Amino acid sequence: MSQSKLILVPTPIGNLDDITLRAIKVLQQCDLVLAEDTRVSRFLLKHLGIEKKLQSFHSNNEHHVLERTVNLIRENNMVALVSDAGTPAISDPGFLLVRACIAANIDIETLPGPTAFVPALVNSGFPCDRFCFEGFLPHKKGRVTRITEWLTEERTIILYESPHRLIKTLQQVNDILGPEREVCVCRELTKMYEEVKRGKISDLLLHYTNTPPKGEIVMLLRGCS
Repeated sequence: MSQSKLILVPTPIGNLDDITLRAIKVLQQCDLVLAEDTRVSRFLLKHLGIEKKLQSFHSNNEHHVLERTVNLIRENNMVALVSDAGTPAISDPGFLLVRACIAANIDIETLPGPTAFVPALVNSGFPCDRFCFEGFLPHKKGRVTRITEWLTEERTIILYESPHRLIKTLQQVNDILGPEREVCVCRELTKMYEEVKRGKISDLLLHYTNTPPKGEIVMLLRGCS
């Protein structure tokens, strides 16, 4: 078996103090860091006092550079993959690379650490023993079909949304699931202006229509009764 190893390293979703000691150790010891955005990762490494070679690996080039990236990992003893925030492959680049490394018999290690939907789920007050993670909804085709599937979904539903599409999503959910369904919107988690709003869909739709949201958003819906 090859001595090469890919290590998936979760990075803070906002508060830089949320990085783990183990993640710091890996970033110090690895031979190369694959980064979603090298500018973002360089800022984090500078904050940690780490100097490391960076290579770009993001959603726009993931398919095109996959084989080259696997060969790059083979050539290095230990390669760390980081996204801009959170755990790689969770609505971020990484899944295709993990699958390709498995096929290439390259060792893979995944560190536990920050991811936005877990604190949002626990903070929502909705049942968290059973839930489904939907990631980002399609921008256009397929949105209504996906939301319609939630009419009979009993588990807590979690999705990521951009501030520019939150009102559209709330409106569509309101129209399809009804204005009484409970929703929780978590915005800017772990950051200075962290905000959690809970209530009926109709209430939060009115709130964010009057107060346009900013920042990263996790949206949760209570499952159907």
